[in-house]
Amino acid sequence: MSHCGIVNKFKVGGEVLSVEPYGNGHINTTYVAVVNIDGVNRRFILQKINTNVFPRVGELMDNISNVTSFMAKVVDSEGGNSAREVMTVVPTIDGKTFFTDDNGDCYRIYVFIEETVALQIVEDPKVFEGAGRAFGGFVSMLNSYPASSLYEAIYNFHNTASRFQNFINASDADKVKRADSVQAEIDFVLRRSSMCDKVVTMLADKELPLRVTHNDTKLNNVLMDDKTGEPVCVIDLDTIMPGSLLYDFGDAIRSGCNTGLEDEPDLSKVSFDINLYEFFTRGFLEGIGDNITAIERDMLSFGSMLMTFECGMRFLTDYLDGDNYFKIHYPTHNLDRCRTQFKLVSDMEKVKDEMDSIARRYCKL
Repeated sequence: MSHCGIVNKFKVGGEVLSVEPYGNGHINTTYVAVVNIDGVNRRFILQKINTNVFPRVGELMDNISNVTSFMAKVVDSEGGNSAREVMTVVPTIDGKTFFTDDNGDCYRIYVFIEETVALQIVEDPKVFEGAGRAFGGFVSMLNSYPASSLYEAIYNFHNTASRFQNFINASDADKVKRADSVQAEIDFVLRRSSMCDKVVTMLADKELPLRVTHNDTKLNNVLMDDKTGEPVCVIDLDTIMPGSLLYDFGDAIRSGCNTGLEDEPDLSKVSFDINLYEFFTRGFLEGIGDNITAIERDMLSFGSMLMTFECGMRFLTDYLDGDNYFKIHYPTHNLDRCRTQFKLVSDMEKVKDEMDSIARRYCKL
């Protein structure tokens, strides 16, 4: 079936004029469809869902459709514009959230949010602050959503204790004989093993509230107004799951406050930017308002270190295991990635008190 034929399986409300590849996503295959509706050309996002990463498509789309419907009601009740501020899932002609073709490939459609841009790097700290405000607002908007009703799109995604066990298994097996050459990195992980089960345990013990979490809080997952630079909509909801807001906050800091590239081999170019941390934290805490607990506020710095540590540990695990998970472009690619993350963790540990002071300064509690 052609891509135009697939679009016609959805309630787009007009004549499909074209379907072209769009964007540079690494997981799903994305297209932009142009549809003539009553003489006006409208755009839609068509995506072929990667069922290797997300094999339970029904659960995935239930999560997304239920959460976006909830968010749209909140936005509209507060006088906002849900058509612009929330992703809109377009149903199929038989009322489903996705379409499966004869090959078993699964497709979905969203309304295209016009006059926005997704930025790849932090060039203006105020834009990063806006992203923080958007992600904080995302958590706040879903504060009353029953997080436990969500499916886990990827099991144990941010279960750092489980990630640590995977690391131990890979280190012990040493199947490609690399452990001796990375003993310093292995020791770095072992010295911080007590970090790994802290959030998991606190969630289980209800010391931390279980929340709806985005789990991929990169800058480019916030659409910005292409004229004002203000945040418009949080996108890429594939990994929404039950979890801790520390995951979302920490992963945004991990990806956004690095002065170097994620795979920069020269660690002198890699450092934790406390100034960017302050901008994002101010925005995040403004966005979340009073929908945060004192424990969560006081653990924002820990969440930043934990997510960075977890990511580095995953890169190291994959390196020890023979580079089976992350795509690499040269033999030590995962090792370089690991080292940048561990450098950031070390930098954060040195300024933790300042990070905590920033959180207390901007928190409304």
